[in-house]
Amino acid sequence: MGRMTSEPRAFVAIDSGSATRSASLVGRVGDRWRLLGSLAAPSTVPLESIVELVVERVLAADPALASTLVADGGPDPTGAAATIAGSLRQVTATTGAAPRIAVVAATDRTLDRLTALARSAGWETIGMSVASADALAIGRLLLARDVDAILAGSADPPGGDERGALPDLAALLGATAQRRPERTIVLAGGLADQAARVVEGRSNDAEGGPVLAPAANVGDPPGEPLRALLDELAARAGPGRRTTVRAVAALAAVLDRSIEAVDIGRSGGLRIVARPGPPGAAPTVHWAVDSRAALVPSTIGDEIVDGVLAWSVVALDRHRMRDRLRELRDSPWGEPYGDGALLRLAAARAAVARLVAATRELDRPTAPDLVLAIGGAWAVAPGPAIALALSDVLRRPGASQLAYDHARLLGPLGAIVDPGELREVIADLADDLLAPLGGVVVPAGLRPGRTAGRLVVHAAGGSTELDLVPGGLELVDLPPGSSAVAELQFRDQVSLGTRGRRFALELGGGLGGLLIDLRDVPLRLPDRLDRRRELLGAWQQSLWAGLED
Repeated sequence: MGRMTSEPRAFVAIDSGSATRSASLVGRVGDRWRLLGSLAAPSTVPLESIVELVVERVLAADPALASTLVADGGPDPTGAAATIAGSLRQVTATTGAAPRIAVVAATDRTLDRLTALARSAGWETIGMSVASADALAIGRLLLARDVDAILAGSADPPGGDERGALPDLAALLGATAQRRPERTIVLAGGLADQAARVVEGRSNDAEGGPVLAPAANVGDPPGEPLRALLDELAARAGPGRRTTVRAVAALAAVLDRSIEAVDIGRSGGLRIVARPGPPGAAPTVHWAVDSRAALVPSTIGDEIVDGVLAWSVVALDRHRMRDRLRELRDSPWGEPYGDGALLRLAAARAAVARLVAATRELDRPTAPDLVLAIGGAWAVAPGPAIALALSDVLRRPGASQLAYDHARLLGPLGAIVDPGELREVIADLADDLLAPLGGVVVPAGLRPGRTAGRLVVHAAGGSTELDLVPGGLELVDLPPGSSAVAELQFRDQVSLGTRGRRFALELGGGLGGLLIDLRDVPLRLPDRLDRRRELLGAWQQSLWAGLED
């Protein structure tokens, strides 16, 4: 889109997901962009109605803003909200169901590598190998109507257990190209040498043949060139979460902070790690997507059920939990209160855990400056409970600020094409788009005992002193917009990014205040579900106002 720093003086940022549509009205007030209002609704609600209602509410709250919303030559600012809404420029991010790719290989070993790379590039995968499936089953998979593309490959050079199977696999791919000429076929690694067999069939590639790609064991880190190619192919169906990646990278540059973001939605999970570069240099950003890290994946296997049960404070057996998860997947806006809200937060925790397990290559030894929650999975939980959920799963020693993209702005803002303009808009909106959840301090290496040391928090309202008890949570009231200096003195050396006994940290407040998390790193919970529920409930109750026992 064109530059928004001159005209128009307002625009609508739209995040259109598979479960939720949100519209945020952004206007130029004085010399900067501000978030004027936002609204989210189920994806079945017409977008025009959502935008019109946001404009109507903003004008009702402050009629003087009407002239801000209308560009020169636009509609009469005293006109109807629908007319003004229809004149506003829109920036949109669309995230639908992940495209589906059939993955085939000669061996299970290569199949696993290819499948992991395809998932991290945003594909939903289904795969088979010659070693564990017959030719008829593989042929049916390749011809399936719900498959959008095919990835077939081997190591480079092919292993001894792969060579004999490659000609037969290429013959199956050639037959598929004849029957499904519109389907993209990617040949990775040593299988690319068999391209002539596949080229006999038609392909929709520009050169009339399959797409040749590096092997999963090539690159630094291994597989990254192939992952980048698969990412580009997935983006042809729509930008998906790539716009969120651009916005988070710009935010890291604007704030000059390292950021880790987790986006949990209906169709998958996205993890982003961004670090600002030197002055004048682009930030470093790494990211991965995994469809299994959806709030509720399309296939609810036993491992999904058990993962949610492990975080649930609601007593359910496995059969009832499976039913509740199906209901949540099919009706993500259903029962956003009571046990429904608690179940949704447990599912979100489990989704983050699956996302982290699937993206270990993004792990860092210490906590980032800012941990950012994105996506509709967090919509029904209060800010302090979101902060605790993030701290439960993303456990690294150090101190971080926690925040939430409450208006779902990052995805749409990332659709602004010009990098300079994107940074300018995000710099103006940084305070508006991030809901501060609080600060969290996580020391590692605490020894069991009655006390590990002493904490003194110096804030504008005075000082707070607390004993540091291993295994506990200490909550210090520190509201949004305020800051404090936390002085921690430990009896023994601990890790807080660096090792030591004395630390002085400057931290900001938030909806959850300042959380001193003295639990294990990683978190260890009782094996018995009843004891686990009791412990999780006690921690959560202190941060979820109105939560009943």
